[in-house]
Amino acid sequence: MSGRPGRHTERAYRLAALALALGAGVAVFLVATRLFPHHSLNHDEGVYLQQAAMLLEGQLFVHPPVPEAFRPWFFVETAGGALYPKYAPVAAAMFAVGELLGVPRLALAGIAAGNVALTYTLVAEVFDRRRGILAAVLLSASPLFLINSAAFLPYAPTTLLNLTFAVAYVKSRQTGSVRLAAVAGAAVGLAFFSRPYTAVLFAAPFVAHALWTLRGLDRETVGCQATTAALGLAGVGVALGYNAVVTGSPVVFPYEAFAPQDGLGFGHRQILAHEEQYTPELAVRANAHVLALLFGEWVVAGPVGTLLAAVGVGAVCRRAYRERTGDWRQLALAGLFVTVAVGNVYFWGNLNVLGELGEAGDGLVAFLGPYYHFDLLVPTAAFAAHGVVLVSERVRRGLATRVPDTERRRRVGVALAVVGVLVVAAPAGVVLTDPVQRNADVTGTYDQAYEPVDEVESGALVFLPTPYGDWLNHPFQQLRNDPDFDGDVVYAISERQFEVVDAYPNRSLYRYTYRGVWAPPTGDAVTPRMQPVDHVAGERVVLDLNLDIPSGVERVSIRLASEGGETYYVTNGTPETASMSLVVDDGRARVRGVTPVSENATVSVDDRDELLLVAFADYGVGNGFSYRAELPTATESGQTRALTPYLERCERPLRCGGEAAYIPDAQNRTGITHDLRATNETANATARSSE
Repeated sequence: MSGRPGRHTERAYRLAALALALGAGVAVFLVATRLFPHHSLNHDEGVYLQQAAMLLEGQLFVHPPVPEAFRPWFFVETAGGALYPKYAPVAAAMFAVGELLGVPRLALAGIAAGNVALTYTLVAEVFDRRRGILAAVLLSASPLFLINSAAFLPYAPTTLLNLTFAVAYVKSRQTGSVRLAAVAGAAVGLAFFSRPYTAVLFAAPFVAHALWTLRGLDRETVGCQATTAALGLAGVGVALGYNAVVTGSPVVFPYEAFAPQDGLGFGHRQILAHEEQYTPELAVRANAHVLALLFGEWVVAGPVGTLLAAVGVGAVCRRAYRERTGDWRQLALAGLFVTVAVGNVYFWGNLNVLGELGEAGDGLVAFLGPYYHFDLLVPTAAFAAHGVVLVSERVRRGLATRVPDTERRRRVGVALAVVGVLVVAAPAGVVLTDPVQRNADVTGTYDQAYEPVDEVESGALVFLPTPYGDWLNHPFQQLRNDPDFDGDVVYAISERQFEVVDAYPNRSLYRYTYRGVWAPPTGDAVTPRMQPVDHVAGERVVLDLNLDIPSGVERVSIRLASEGGETYYVTNGTPETASMSLVVDDGRARVRGVTPVSENATVSVDDRDELLLVAFADYGVGNGFSYRAELPTATESGQTRALTPYLERCERPLRCGGEAAYIPDAQNRTGITHDLRATNETANATARSSE
């Protein structure tokens, strides 16, 4: 009978852990769906989701019809025009499970629940079940855990693998189970495949223990450790094999193929146009800042949680020092503070997440936290739980000494417990509020930016703007293509537009444009528009433009430019509406209805060109605004083709060319109407008047 209460207690702890894990999964699902409905500021999410879709189709590469127009963010192009992501497919494979279930974010909930359950299991093994439950609670309440687990990023999935390794390794050492040793090896091998350096830093304290245990050459120990090592190395082999398939070399990782200087080490570091001289001094300074943010704002209760973890670590280290030995499991868990913190100094990504190093609240760290240190959440929660128990036990002993009355001691103990909960809960709520509000502000800008997307019907081809360079899904993560580039809606950037149109001859065409600065971190939203696009072709193409001219304008000057040159015109006087026609035929372009300023009133037009017409309405002394029309053209076999022009109204010259799209009814005083048409009978399309 004596063992029965113990079994009931054990079952109660397990049920509590299960409830906590499920609760954490639900919380993360709600954060993912409510706070990140359009995904986060980290555009790597789109990379992993694109990769997950590829894996479900059995593809490691995608083959777009026009690679320049369909290259997703962080994809590498091969010599043959195929594309592959710069990341390993492990996290994407986990996210693909959610895709299979029809609700992708269920994968995020499952990963979060798994991390909480494994944290309980690990801490219960290393300390006891009470501390395990507390650690699960503290992990679930950590801002970095809640925010980062709700994004399609690899840090929580890799931690799930690392925790699986740690739990299996600890249990295999206690039981001598070769099967658990195999699980540990497989998990750490997969973690290496997912994020090699992260896996190495996490495994290092346990590897140190494994090497220490081999000194006695015990057969059972050697067998278990050999099994773990063999399967771990098998994971390394799989990673190298994947490298060989996608990059052509087993020792060249995809991220290295994308940006050879974007990796570990000091000195010159670079990814795309961003480069830095990453010195050891800069590395230490940046990582000190990252750790200060982690322990001050992103672990549970911020400084309070950090102080409790310090109490727990201090107690373990003091005991080990006094006894000249200690529980290796606790020491290995504490060792993560050293290996993860010191190891990350060698990686310049921790500088990049900070944005401007001296500016508070800058960079992705302000929105998603110091995610390269995600693994430190587990030992922090574990030792904070240990600290809570130690402090509570000391308080209880103090009460027993100073308050002899049992009933009074109980009341005082309850009051102190409530105060203790408030001491932790209040800062926990405070540290969570700021990142939630910052991300909510970003989501508000996305809500407005994506509003016109619902107007697009199935069977459309949409040209997207490129505020961050010639990439898809950067920033428009939500607007992704299927792996075969033939989904209900196809998205492309405005590169080689006519080749793209020819590749999709039966689709309706749209152009997504916006007015304003694309800067979601500031909380400022753009005014978007989904513009229908017409495709015309004939011996001659004519673009009629009618531009509203407000009173007070003294003159209107027009510049027409092509790849082959430019010419100028002026209007006759300052009418209320400046009407003109841009005519393209016989390899030349000109503007009718206005007065030429140059002797040569035409410009040559290349086989593929983008004609630019700028009309500057001058109030005097250079003060005024511009209308701008970009007309894509193609000339071949005596025919000229054109697409509906991209139209802008520019208050500031520097905003032209991407952030000043003309939005009907967005301005009260001025507007544009246009009509694009082909003028011969063989034209295969005629545009309608719009705006």
